Amino acid sequence: MRKLGFAGLLATLSLLVGTCAHAEEIKVTDLTGKTITLQKPAERIIAFPVPMASMVIALDQSADRLIAAHPEAYSAIEQGILGEFFPKAKALGTGILAGGAAQGSKPNVEAIAALQPDLVLQWAHAGNDNIAPLVNAGLNTAIVISGDDDTYVQQSLTMLGQAIGKPERAKMINDWHNDVIGKLQAGLKGVAEDKKPKVAYFFYSVDKLWTVGNNYHDGWQILLAGGRNAAADIDKWKQVSVEQVAEWNPEVIFISTFEDKASVKRFYDDPVLGLTDAAKNKRVYQMPMGGYRWDPGSAESPLGWMWLADILQPDLFNFDLRAEVKNWYPKLYGQTPTDKQIDAILRMDMNAGAKGYERFAAK
Repeated sequence: MRKLGFAGLLATLSLLVGTCAHAEEIKVTDLTGKTITLQKPAERIIAFPVPMASMVIALDQSADRLIAAHPEAYSAIEQGILGEFFPKAKALGTGILAGGAAQGSKPNVEAIAALQPDLVLQWAHAGNDNIAPLVNAGLNTAIVISGDDDTYVQQSLTMLGQAIGKPERAKMINDWHNDVIGKLQAGLKGVAEDKKPKVAYFFYSVDKLWTVGNNYHDGWQILLAGGRNAAADIDKWKQVSVEQVAEWNPEVIFISTFEDKASVKRFYDDPVLGLTDAAKNKRVYQMPMGGYRWDPGSAESPLGWMWLADILQPDLFNFDLRAEVKNWYPKLYGQTPTDKQIDAILRMDMNAGAKGYERFAAK
């Protein structure tokens, strides 16, 4: 066998290193179909799409890979259970929006680049003005397209599973999503439309009322769980007046936790909204917030769907939400919440006295 000289040995070692490095490359396909090549599983991720922060944590069962997130994602972590499960997540950077904004998607490119992320996640609807600066700065930027059902959530989980080298966890979570969707669809088969209550949902409700149509995830899941969306004809999201809500006269009202001061009292005490069937019959509920808010799409969306179905169709569905949380949180986050923590997730204090809510109380 011919002996290698020193130069030959170096060349061989270089080839081996290059081969190993190439073998570790990860191809990530974002929701626009664009392929992003990572030299290794992403260890430093920045998330503009608010639900993506909790998805990264659920897929990795840690907050180690997430280095910065949208302020509205941070508020969910701080107020919800992820901050208790993963105290490190409370120290996430939130200065990724230009001008120190609390909402929107305009990036502070200089601050983002300084964090040296392996991967940046950005909404498609943020527009090219808020995407191109990230790409032009040489940052690996994956685009997320919001959709009108759970498809984009599952695609996002698949993409993130690829990015961190854990595709099997993405599949496990997606299989759960599809299983619960199938159970709800089977349970509602043949149910007449007039047996489905009219529902109004508001993601902002303190000073102004913002709702969504059927062509947006939050509206779609109302239909999935056996309701009729009062705002069905609205395109994506829109601010509506108190008078419009009174005209709709919803039978059930759901509000989000996006605003710290959001409260069901706003609907019970309002001289106009208090006259709706929902308010008169004590059917105003605040959506739960666990690892993330249960109204937008996230890794734990099936829990939100089961909660909605139990409220909207109590004669058809009787999911044991507390048992479901105790079963799935260890699979998602590697930890089991206490009954007190589940009370907080289900907003037991806020929803006390609402019709049928006793079914969610600890036995």
